Amino acid sequence: MTKCLVTGGAGFMGAHVSRALLDDGHEVVVLDDLSGGFRDNVDDRARFVEGSICDEALVHKLFASERFERVYHLAAYAAEGLSHFIKRFNYENNLIGSINLINAAVNHDVDCFVFTSSIAVYGRGQVPLTEETKPEPEDSYGIAKYAIEQELKATHNMFGMDFIVFRPHNVFGELQNIGDRYRNVVGIFINQIMQNQPLSVFGDGEQTRAFTYVDGVAPLIARAPEVKAARNQVFNVGADVPYTILELADVVRRQMGVPDHPLVHHEERHEVKHAWSDHSRIREVFGDAKGSDLETGLERMVAWARRVGARKSRAFSEIEIRRNLPASWLED
Repeated sequence: MTKCLVTGGAGFMGAHVSRALLDDGHEVVVLDDLSGGFRDNVDDRARFVEGSICDEALVHKLFASERFERVYHLAAYAAEGLSHFIKRFNYENNLIGSINLINAAVNHDVDCFVFTSSIAVYGRGQVPLTEETKPEPEDSYGIAKYAIEQELKATHNMFGMDFIVFRPHNVFGELQNIGDRYRNVVGIFINQIMQNQPLSVFGDGEQTRAFTYVDGVAPLIARAPEVKAARNQVFNVGADVPYTILELADVVRRQMGVPDHPLVHHEERHEVKHAWSDHSRIREVFGDAKGSDLETGLERMVAWARRVGARKSRAFSEIEIRRNLPASWLED
């Protein structure tokens, strides 16, 4: 049994990684400030600590008392488009908070630091994106993620702490915060239908993404340190089949039983038009561990969403730059 810290463990991905670790017999401590997650997401078998990775004193106290062997760092405010307008918030939470964890991990001899990055590090590139694609992030969120990747490599070279980086993309499933209007389009669409609101589509809806059900990602992240060849490597992880946003809207409406539900086109956002990844490397190291397809995953997520009900979407209250902010994001 290994003692593991999971940051963001009350959030969507963190909760699923925590459960996978617990199912494998590990001891799990969850650190989460509940800014985007929910206390009910935390498995009863884990010990929950409410607090922020930005609280340096708390982080170092927790590492000193718990003597973690592994860290799974999933805490982040992962709103790529919004990150342009909340730069200070983005870097404080997604970069400086991560540095607090890395410092503590080195000082307390953590064996392996597992980090969930994002394909946002790539920016605009030739799809499918590979791990050899030159990272050129186009938003503050991607910049922060790539900086942490680089810091983990530098830390390994200087201090010998092993790391594993995953770059997931467009992951969806049960426990997701469907009330967040700025990220996770699958959850946004489901929530809008349950509130009888039109589906929000930015631009022409021809943007392409590969939507990834969580069962193809969380178990791999959880067991990664056990795979020797995964250490000190970077992996794309997710689904292979890209869909346009309009195609996704059709699948969601069909699964929700409202194939003619209306949608509304908002002004085009400044975003990468086409983004999905090649997963050859992760198959070479972990084997062919495919997750559920879009239809199957959506069926499960919709069933869960109907049980928990719609969630109120609120405007982000700490906007730092309002210039070019999409008008639909200003509505409360």
